[in-house]
Amino acid sequence: MYRKDLNDRSPLRVFEKSIHGGLGRGNIGVAVGRHGVGKTPFLVGVALDDLLRGRKVLHVALNARWDKVREYYDEIFMDLARTSGLEDIGREHREMERHRNIHTFLGHSFSVGGLKVAILLLKEYAQFEPEAIMLDGYDFERATVEGLIELRAIAKDLNAEMWMTAVMHRDAKRDAHGIPDPVSRVAEAISVIVSLAHDGRAVHIRLLKDHENPDVSDLSIALNPTTMLLIPE
Repeated sequence: MYRKDLNDRSPLRVFEKSIHGGLGRGNIGVAVGRHGVGKTPFLVGVALDDLLRGRKVLHVALNARWDKVREYYDEIFMDLARTSGLEDIGREHREMERHRNIHTFLGHSFSVGGLKVAILLLKEYAQFEPEAIMLDGYDFERATVEGLIELRAIAKDLNAEMWMTAVMHRDAKRDAHGIPDPVSRVAEAISVIVSLAHDGRAVHIRLLKDHENPDVSDLSIALNPTTMLLIPE
């Protein structure tokens, strides 16, 4: 199987159709779920889909070391490549690494200003301008609409998509659209929201917000928790 075939088989093609073409550049998408449900692998799956299409991806980790994030990418990519029979795995892996940059903010050191500086340095000294940003571990308990608008402005300036993760607690309250706290408090600044749940066999994804469309698609897909490929429901 070649790269294009793998992209065509990606569950993100189903997802994009359900949200009228995808997240869209300059927008924020959030994957929300409980601890350990697979939010980081979901982000890595989105990033790999972009990387296999030749897009540059910046992965920003707020609660994991650089080497651990890289291990996530290597593990999911290799499982995906072998399961799918991808041709010339070594070359594709090198291409993936060439188009990906990992940046970490540990010890509660993250700030919007710090992210702007990191992106500026990448552009000036590495000629690296991301087309997609994966922001993993953002503290939505302290999130504000204003703060998310600042992050969305970064995505708009770069003409990039931004995906984030949010932790949902077991007893979280939900709004009328099924969006749980704490994401529901800042939902107006987010374009797409999906929920993730793991039943021991698969990661189940449901669409909770689709831009400003009042009729949200009844999307329900199941992914292999290792390869992030579609499996039968």
